[in-house]
Amino acid sequence: MRMRNKHRKSSAFHCYAGSRCTLPLVVWSLFGFIAMFYFYSTLHRHSDLENQIRLNHLAMMRELEEVEEESFHFPTLRGKRSPRAFKRRGPRKPPSVIDEFLDESSDLRSFFFPDHKTAIDPRQDDDVNKYLYPGRIWLDTEGNPIQAHGGGLLFDERRETFYWYGENKDGLTYHAHQKGAARVDIIGVSCYSSKDLWTWTNEGVVLPGDETNITHDLHKLNVLERPKVLYNDKTDKFVMWMHIDDVNYTKASVGVAVSESPTGPFEYLYSKRPHGFESRDMTVFKDDDGKAYLIYSSEDNSELHISPLTDDYLDVTNEMRRILVGQHREAPALFKYQGTYYMITSGCTGWAPNRALAHAAESIMGPWETMGNPCVGGNKIFRMTTFFSQSTYVVPLPGLPGSFVFMADRWNPSELRDSRYVWLPLRVGGVADEPLEYNFGFPLWSRVSVYWHRRWRLPDGWMNAQT
Repeated sequence: MRMRNKHRKSSAFHCYAGSRCTLPLVVWSLFGFIAMFYFYSTLHRHSDLENQIRLNHLAMMRELEEVEEESFHFPTLRGKRSPRAFKRRGPRKPPSVIDEFLDESSDLRSFFFPDHKTAIDPRQDDDVNKYLYPGRIWLDTEGNPIQAHGGGLLFDERRETFYWYGENKDGLTYHAHQKGAARVDIIGVSCYSSKDLWTWTNEGVVLPGDETNITHDLHKLNVLERPKVLYNDKTDKFVMWMHIDDVNYTKASVGVAVSESPTGPFEYLYSKRPHGFESRDMTVFKDDDGKAYLIYSSEDNSELHISPLTDDYLDVTNEMRRILVGQHREAPALFKYQGTYYMITSGCTGWAPNRALAHAAESIMGPWETMGNPCVGGNKIFRMTTFFSQSTYVVPLPGLPGSFVFMADRWNPSELRDSRYVWLPLRVGGVADEPLEYNFGFPLWSRVSVYWHRRWRLPDGWMNAQT
């Protein structure tokens, strides 16, 4: 009897059918099944969405990589040449495309600089399509033409916002002396903000010129060009570098300013000639490891120099390398893809457009190799003039590896405030089509291509694309 009772007491701890352990086991099993089904369904839907986004992006990128041709006809020669002039000089030579581009009275003027009626206007244009039209007037959210020439972009990850900094040239264009270049008095550096690279809000002049102190670097009669801004993770400061010069371009220096906010105000610190060398067209670049670099044209623009910045980005270090020696390049725009450094530069022809060149290097300090003209489409004249523009910056698109926006300026030397922006898709991929400069081999890195389009737009959801 005692043995039977002991057995019954012991059997209460086993999970036989109908025992009290069965119900929790069923509940937990059902819960696990539902959780696994939900997880699988969610993963499957997410995977389908990813695949659909990727397919949409591939289709859009194929569309942007299509070669779009462009044509235009020269106007007939104006006026007649006298018989005496004909004998002395021969038949009149037709004007070149560059002559027509620089001639404010040319019949082709509206082709290069379309009027206000065709402006990109975020207040009225279809917000869904958000097309970019290279060369057209681009209005901000208040309906005013954007004034951010020779500029660059900064993406602030915390604010998920792009900031566009550039020269405000909304002043009178004039020549300081007979042989001087067209200029506008220093107004300052403008800043615009955007979430989509299409709708831009004017944040004001974040670094103003100086009206009264003639000894100040930013006095209105001096030169401020090509401002670029970097964010320093260690100091939590925004650092601006720019080209500082006098009216005759003999100062040839860099200037540095700093701010605690991307929208300023920026405090101007000083100017200097880096490493004791002239510095004119310049840019800055922040690498993946947080190190930053200054790249500038020097030695009468015959070569480029590159130097690391100090940890606080407020000065250059003692290290410097000469690159592209003897090639006479300016307007550098540097970017990186899959461990390779790329750069697009311009020739030195003043306000007149010229042929861009792409360069590549496995180390940012060099050696750098020239890969040829990156321009694709339009026509031969378009390609030989960088689509009648000059490089200023290259913007990586966060969600689309290998895809960038090429930023350039179409300068209007007769009315600098009316200079235009030429933004075009840039892709890295495919085989480079020109051999290396010195060893007659073909580079291992991919071709850089800037595609001409009369109008184009960024792929839907490009900010949130999954790589």
